[in-house]
Amino acid sequence: MSVALRERREELELVAAEAERARAGAGRLVLLRGATGTGRTALLEAVAEQAEAAGMRVLRARCSPDHTSVPFGAVFQLLAHGPGFDSAAGEEPDPPGTPPHRGRPARLWRLLRSYADDVPLLVAVDDVHLADESSRRWLVEAVRRIDRLPVLMVVTERSQYDIDPPADGLVHALSPALVRTRTLAPLSAGSAAELVRSALGRPVPAELVDDCVRAGAGSPLLLRALLDDLGGTAAEDSPAALPDNCAALYPGSYAAAVSWWLDSAGPTTTEVARALAALDDDEKADEKAGEKDGDSASGGGGHGDADAELLARTAGADPARVPGWLTAMTGLGLLRPGPGGRPRYAHPLLRDAVLSSWSGALRQAAHHRAAEAMLRRGDRAEAVAGQLLRSAPVGEAWATGVLLDAADLAVRDDRSDDALAFLRRALDEPMPDARRSVVLTELGSLEYATVRSTAGIPRLAEAMRLPGLPRDRVRAAVALGTALARQGEARVAIDVLRGLENEHLTGHPDLVRTVQTASALLSDHDPGTRREVYRWLRETAERSPQLVGTAGQALLVRYESTAGLTSAASAMRRIRALLAQPADPLAEGFLLGTAAAVAQWADQLDEAERLVRRGLAGQRTSLLHPMHLALLNVRVDIAAARGAYAELLDDPVVLSPVVGRLDPANAQAHALIALVETGRTEEATALADGFDLQNPYDSWELNRFLYARGVLRAATGDPAGALGDFLECGRHQSARDVVSPVVTPWRTASAECHLALGRPRQALALAEEELRLATEWNTPRVLGRALRVLGTATGGRRGLDLTDRAVRVLREGAGGVSAGTPDVTPEAAPEATADGDGSAAPGGEPVETELIPALIAQGRRLTAVGDRARAREALREAAERAERLGAVRMRAAAEAALREGGARRAATARTGSGSLTASERRIAELAAQSRTNTEIAELLHLARRTVETHLTSAYRKLGIRRRAELGAALADAGSRSGPTGPGPGPDRDRDRDRRGTQA
Repeated sequence: MSVALRERREELELVAAEAERARAGAGRLVLLRGATGTGRTALLEAVAEQAEAAGMRVLRARCSPDHTSVPFGAVFQLLAHGPGFDSAAGEEPDPPGTPPHRGRPARLWRLLRSYADDVPLLVAVDDVHLADESSRRWLVEAVRRIDRLPVLMVVTERSQYDIDPPADGLVHALSPALVRTRTLAPLSAGSAAELVRSALGRPVPAELVDDCVRAGAGSPLLLRALLDDLGGTAAEDSPAALPDNCAALYPGSYAAAVSWWLDSAGPTTTEVARALAALDDDEKADEKAGEKDGDSASGGGGHGDADAELLARTAGADPARVPGWLTAMTGLGLLRPGPGGRPRYAHPLLRDAVLSSWSGALRQAAHHRAAEAMLRRGDRAEAVAGQLLRSAPVGEAWATGVLLDAADLAVRDDRSDDALAFLRRALDEPMPDARRSVVLTELGSLEYATVRSTAGIPRLAEAMRLPGLPRDRVRAAVALGTALARQGEARVAIDVLRGLENEHLTGHPDLVRTVQTASALLSDHDPGTRREVYRWLRETAERSPQLVGTAGQALLVRYESTAGLTSAASAMRRIRALLAQPADPLAEGFLLGTAAAVAQWADQLDEAERLVRRGLAGQRTSLLHPMHLALLNVRVDIAAARGAYAELLDDPVVLSPVVGRLDPANAQAHALIALVETGRTEEATALADGFDLQNPYDSWELNRFLYARGVLRAATGDPAGALGDFLECGRHQSARDVVSPVVTPWRTASAECHLALGRPRQALALAEEELRLATEWNTPRVLGRALRVLGTATGGRRGLDLTDRAVRVLREGAGGVSAGTPDVTPEAAPEATADGDGSAAPGGEPVETELIPALIAQGRRLTAVGDRARAREALREAAERAERLGAVRMRAAAEAALREGGARRAATARTGSGSLTASERRIAELAAQSRTNTEIAELLHLARRTVETHLTSAYRKLGIRRRAELGAALADAGSRSGPTGPGPGPDRDRDRDRRGTQA
C-alpha cells in the first residue's frame, strides 16, 4: 500500500458504499477534506480505480490556480471526452471577463445526464477549492440534482488553517443530507514508522526511524519525499540519524515537497512559517534561552499568546490568526511544544527546509523585526541580542546598547563565546570612537584570553589608536601591554605604556601612577627591563613617595622581599599600612595582588587568601590585566604552600596551558611538584616533557618551572640533572635581583643534590648562604627548611642540633605538638591541654610541607647518633602527617627511614580513626562531650599529663587543631569505620592496667 493510502480504509469503504447507492439511482456528494500533503489526490485516484472496477464511468477534473480565469474550465475537463461535448459546450468558451452564456450551464447539465443514461458515473474533482467560480456554482447546482441520478460526485478540498481566512467551501450552501464529508487525518506515528522500515528495505536504526517520523510530520507527501531522498543511499552509507539541513539530502525531494506545501498555504502563511523557523534557527540556543528566560515571554505556564504576538510582528501578519495557526500546525504534527511549551518544528530538518528557499536579506529583516518586537515586550537583553546576531546592522543606538548589555551579562556568567559574538556584532553598529575603543579593548582582551593571542592584539592596538577618555585609554594600554608582555615583548609593552603617559595623561597623576605600576609589574617578564624600572621606582619613592602611590610602594616592598632586603614582619607591617590607605579603583587591583603575594611569602596564608578573593572580585575578567593572572598565581601558590595537592590538581586551570603561550606557567610548575609529591611521577614526566625549553621567554615563571623540573629529576634518581635545573633557576633569579628563598629555594635543593653526588663542601656553602638569607626573612617555612638542609650537610651532633631546631621552628609554625617529642611540652599547645575550648594554637600558618621533611631529617640524625626511640617517634609523626596530607613521596621516605632504623613496617593507616588507640579514642570521645582534661583524668583514674599526651596524639592523627572539631572528626570516622570506643585487645588491657596502677 502506498504512503498516501495508509490508514484510509474507512474512506474507501465509505466511497464504495456511496457508489453502490449511486448505481441504484441515488447519487450524492462525498467531500474528502484534508491539509496539504495528507494524500487527497492519491485517495481520489484510488476511489476512481475502485469505481471503474465496479463498472462505473469516471469523469475526472484536476483544478489548478492557473485556470481560475477560464469560466467552466473544471466542468469542461469533466465532460470533454464525451460524444456531445462540442455542441453542448457551445463550441468555444466565453472570452475571459465576459459573463457566460446563460444557456451554457443547462447544456452542460444535459450532457452530464446523457452520460449517466448510458452508465453510472463517478465525477471525480481534485482540489475543488482551486476551481473557477463558474465551475463551482455548476457543481453545487449539480449536487442538488444528482440524488435521483446514478451519479456519485467525489471531490477533494484543501482544509487547513491559514493566516489568511479561507473562502467558503464547496458545500457551504448545500444541505447536509446531500453531502458525506470525511476529513483526512495525519498519519499515525506507528504507521509512519512501519512505512520507513519497509521503504528503506534494510535494518534501520531506531533513531533514524524516529527522525523520519518527526520530519515527515504525519504528512504522506513529506514522508514519501524524504524516503525518496533516503532510498538512494547505500546501506553502508546510511546515516544513523537524519541530518539537520537539507543540503545533506539528495536529490532534494524533501525540500521541494516542503516548498510546495508552503506555496499551497499562501504567501502570508509562508511568511509566518519562515519567521517561526528563523526564531527557532538555533535549537540549542533556544533551549538555553528557555532555561534562562522561561518567564520572560508570558509570565509562566505556557508561552502561546506572547510567542504568537512575537511571531505575528516578525512576519507582519494578523496577530489574531497566528495563535490558531500554531495550534493547527501542532495538531497536524508539523510543530511540537518545545522548552516551556514554545512551539517549534517537529524536526530541525523540517525547519531547515522551510528556511531553505528564503533569501538572506529577507531572513535578516525578519530577525530585525523580531528583535524590535522582543525589545518592546521587555525580553532580556541576551534574547534580543540573539536576534540581532542574525540581522543586518540596524544603525540605531538601541541595538548597540542591547548588544553590549548582553555581552556584559555573558561575561558575568563566564560565557566567553557568547560575549565574543555580541561584542563583534556590536562593532557593526555605529558608535562614537570613544565607545568603540572601549568595546575593542574588551573584545581584544577576550579574544586573546579565549581564542588566540594573534586575534586579540590587533584589536587592542586599534583601541589604542582611537580617541577616548584618559581612564579608558589606560585600560586599553594596560590590556595591550599585558598581551605583549605575555608574548615575550615586555620592552614593547612598557614603551606602549610610557607613550601613553607622556602624550595623553597630563593632569591625571593618579592615572600616571597606575601606568607606572603596570610598567613595573610587566617588567617581570624581562630581567634587564625589570632592573631599570625598579631602579627608577626606588629613586622616585625616596624623593617623592606620593608619585608612585600605594600600589607602587607595595611593589617596592615585594621587590625588597625577594631581594633579601627586609624581613617578613617588616614587609607585612608596611603592606598592611598601605592597605589601610585610600586607593584609586584603577590601581587597587595592583595593590591587592602585590599584598597577597607578600602575605603568602610571609606564611600569612589566610590573609593572602582573603586578599586574593577581594582582588579577583574587583577584576573584570573580560579585560586583560596583569594582576588578574598574578592573583590566580598567588591562589595556586597558597594551595601549594598548604600541601593541598589534590585540590591543586583538581583545578582545570592548573594543568591547562595559558592561551597565547608555549612556555610553562606558574600553575604548571606547581602541578609538576604536586604530581611528584602524590607519587604520580609518570604523569609529571609527561607534563615536563610537554614543554620545549630550548628558547623560552626569560620570565620568572620559567624559573619556577626549572625548579619544579629539578624536583622531578631528583625524585626519579637523577641528582645531576636536577642540580642543573636548580642552578639554572638560581642564575635566572639572581639576574632579576631575586636572592631570597621566598620564591624558589634553589640553594637548599642544590645542596641536597650535591650531597647525593658526594660533594658535601659545595652543599655546605649553599646551605649556609640559604640560612643567612632565611634568617633575614625569618619565617618558619624558609628558616626551618634552611636549618634542615644545613643540619643534613653538617652531620654529627651539630647537625642534629640544627635539625632539632628546624623541627621546633616549623612545629611552632604548624601550631601543633607531638606526643613523645621532648622539644615541646604539652603546655605549649593550649588546645590539647586547656580545660575548655581554647583559642587557636600559637604560631603562623601550617607549614606541613616543610615540617614533614624536617621530621624525617631529624629521625635520620637521631638514628645516626643511636637514639632510635626518638628517631622512631619523629619518623612515625612524619609518616602520619604525610599520610594525612596525601604526600605519597614523603610518607615513603619516612617509612624507608623507619625500616632503616630497625622499625617494623606499619600494617595499618597512621592517621584517621583507624589509627587511634583505644585509650586515645576514649579520651577523645570524653573531650568531645565538653569534659575538661581534669574531669577526664579523674573519671579514668589517669594523670592529667597522660590525658594531655593522648589527646595531643589524637589531634594529630585526626588532622584537627581544636577541641571543638573533635565531635565532627569522630562522627565522620565512626560513619566510615563502625562503632567507636575501645574494643578488646592489648590497648584496652594496657589502659586498664594503667588505671589500676594509678588507683
